[in-house]
Amino acid sequence: MSKTDTSPTKISDFLERGVREIITPEDTRRRLTSGQVLRVKHGVDPSGQDLHLGHASAYLKLRDLQEMGHRIVFLIGGFTGRWGDPTEELKTRALRSKQETEAASQNYINQISKILNIKDLEIRTNSEWYDKMSAEELLRLMSHFTLGQVEERDMFRERKKKGLPTQLHETIYPILQGYDSVMLKSDLTVIGTDQIFNENFGRDLQKKHGQEPQSIVAIDLLVGLDGERKMGKSLNNYISINEKPEERFGKIMSLPDELIIDYFTLASRVPLAEVKEMSQALAQKQANPRDLKLRLAEEIVTFYHSPAEAKVARKNFINTFSKKNAPTDPEIVKIGRSETSLLDLVVKSGLAASKSEARRLVEDGAVDVDGVAVKSPSEIVKIKPEGIILKVGKHRFVKVIG
Repeated sequence: MSKTDTSPTKISDFLERGVREIITPEDTRRRLTSGQVLRVKHGVDPSGQDLHLGHASAYLKLRDLQEMGHRIVFLIGGFTGRWGDPTEELKTRALRSKQETEAASQNYINQISKILNIKDLEIRTNSEWYDKMSAEELLRLMSHFTLGQVEERDMFRERKKKGLPTQLHETIYPILQGYDSVMLKSDLTVIGTDQIFNENFGRDLQKKHGQEPQSIVAIDLLVGLDGERKMGKSLNNYISINEKPEERFGKIMSLPDELIIDYFTLASRVPLAEVKEMSQALAQKQANPRDLKLRLAEEIVTFYHSPAEAKVARKNFINTFSKKNAPTDPEIVKIGRSETSLLDLVVKSGLAASKSEARRLVEDGAVDVDGVAVKSPSEIVKIKPEGIILKVGKHRFVKVIG
């Protein structure tokens, strides 16, 4: 009797939905149809406070595998996260302390619990083995690869073309990520397409350590709110997993129409067959993009919050942006004073992560109080007895009381 769900439809949907590349298709399907419980590795380096829907697109695939009965090994880069995977922005990441990385790790675990069943998750950190690795062991590990192999990575080639430096420690990162697969005895890994290079190193190292090389399922990268670049915290084009319901709803409604189907595919749990029908209707101009976005926003808010909160967010969005009114039931923030600086107000209301971000928003004309744009970062805001409505951007409102 099978230990896992080997339904052909579920397996086919998993291998198709949002998937860009499979290494190798034959081995991956063989493993999924075998009935054996697979060890499915997915790693993330703690690099900030928030995970976002771009990360979540991989976690939704992991959830599918978890529901099919496979073992998800969620790997925190407790060691590699101290400097991070070389960035696509062609510059070296800043080194971080062990303490910073550990604090961020716990925050990430709290967030993935919104998507994955934590009780059935094997949570590991690669500091388990790298903090104990000797210099000789590291050199032996590095000896499996040549400098030429490492320099094949696209971001290193781009830096070389532009005359930008690559620090020596950055070239070791793919080897360390690959060795994680050996230590975890990974059967399959689910990743974004930007990680294929590193995970192929894992396949090579597994062969050299007498293991069957892991299968790789690489999914499309979710494009951010700007409609151009992949979703990322450094680009400020992301929707956080921790986003509040109405902010999440409003941000989804701001998506360019051409991203609607990508978001249904990568960020929602709407069945794949239904997504295909919507894609066809949209292409044939038989569906209104705004109606589909309303459905998308409600589906995603329901998944991360509740159906009731999704309905309130939808109602407030329609009321605010169709009827040009303030939201009927905005979130209330109490600051405990009758006046405060505008920058403090924006930060304490949760509408900006820092004063520098708040200053940029104010200077861009994106902040208004009770419907009046405020463009001076040094402005002192008086809180009326009945409260004020603070708005940032097009879709983010809170009611502030003293």
